[in-house]
Amino acid sequence: MEYVWNDGGRIAAGYRGRAGDCVTRAIAIATRQPYQQVYDDLFAAQREWSETSRSRAAKAARGKASPRNGVHMPVIRAYLAGLGWEWTPTMSIGSGTTVHMRKEELPSGRLIVSLSRHLCAVINGVVHDVGDPTRDGTRCVYGYWREP
Repeated sequence: MEYVWNDGGRIAAGYRGRAGDCVTRAIAIATRQPYQQVYDDLFAAQREWSETSRSRAAKAARGKASPRNGVHMPVIRAYLAGLGWEWTPTMSIGSGTTVHMRKEELPSGRLIVSLSRHLCAVINGVVHDVGDPTRDGTRCVYGYWREP
């Protein structure tokens, strides 16, 4: 897959240094929203989720709601569903890898692709991220959200 360096507007928003903000970057890139808006939205959504959910993960996230350090999957799912994006799973328990990070294995259009411990934007078969996450086409795709 072709790869293009893209921070989703992170530097323009005034952020410096390294961060685990792939969720914010991928959503900002794919949805064409400003990085700061997505960051603020996810910050509020993650804080609300951690305060209202009874899950073990939510309890552990209390007080650590910053999207700079990652966003929990229930928050990501709810946020993207609220934007009208549709989830397509490409794996299930016991199914093995069926889709890899290869242009010919992903649909065209604007996608937010779920990988192991990472999200990235793929636009018409081109990866937009701060590093190439494809592992030369061997990386497994868990699923993707697609623009409505």
